[in-house]
Amino acid sequence: MIRHFLRDDDLSPSEQREVLDLAAALKADRFARRPLDGQKTAAVIFDKTSTRTQVSFSVGVADLGGNPLIMDSKNSQMGGKESISDTAKVLSRMVELIVWRTYAHAGLEEMAAAASVPVINSLSDDFHPCQILADLQTIRERRGELAGLTATYVGDAANNMGHSYLLGFATAGMHIRVAGPAGFHPREDIVADATRIAAETGGSVTILTDPVEAVRGADAVITDTWVSMGREDEKAERIATFGAYRVTPELMAHAAADAIFLHCLPAYREYEVAAEVIDGPQSVVWDEAENRVHAQKALMAWLLEESK
Repeated sequence: MIRHFLRDDDLSPSEQREVLDLAAALKADRFARRPLDGQKTAAVIFDKTSTRTQVSFSVGVADLGGNPLIMDSKNSQMGGKESISDTAKVLSRMVELIVWRTYAHAGLEEMAAAASVPVINSLSDDFHPCQILADLQTIRERRGELAGLTATYVGDAANNMGHSYLLGFATAGMHIRVAGPAGFHPREDIVADATRIAAETGGSVTILTDPVEAVRGADAVITDTWVSMGREDEKAERIATFGAYRVTPELMAHAAADAIFLHCLPAYREYEVAAEVIDGPQSVVWDEAENRVHAQKALMAWLLEESK
């Protein structure tokens, strides 16, 4: 059976643990797994601009022995003259993996339904599951066993990061708190899915509006940009809406004394996070960025093995 990774809960708790264990092993021994030796090719498709995703998947595919084929969807037939399903069937005859950074999540579902190779969601409007694997790896490096830890995500809780933190951290058995202003909370169906998972793993899901209450005692504090791609015309309004959720030294003081700070980047200092925090001793954002390579390598190797 072909395995895909479109949402964080496409991995069971035990499978997520296997991927994270492999990520740690590949960080310690960069070329320990070479499933793409040959060189076999992975198609890495971009509808949206990217720095970390493009570099981390390019490096990761090469480290696994393969050739990263970087595709700009604007220069392809996909979604225009050719359907996503037909594109998936064509690519499946030529590549070992399909990685796609796109807009509508439905496109990824259509791609996966037609593909005969693993499809990886490297970002959609609804989820960013590869980032969550890197975040979990980073937290585990600093805090040890994930189950039972408390993490808080503050800011725009209605975006893809809010959704993925709920699903991915609940899968890890963590207590995940998500805080945002009224009208900017996660989708109810995602909250329900995460709550169901947490009941099985011993974690918990809490949705809040008060950032101080959300951060209190947390082992990890996380935020993301308030002005995501495609929302640039809302910048002034969003800065006003989310101002109370800026991660400052004062807000971090409510977290655990040894709490760490994460941000998936790019970051806009003095908007969602104060410079003293992101550049300070509690920040692990550079480890987090690097771990995109290791976590994604582990994911690709695992999917290829499971899809045989």
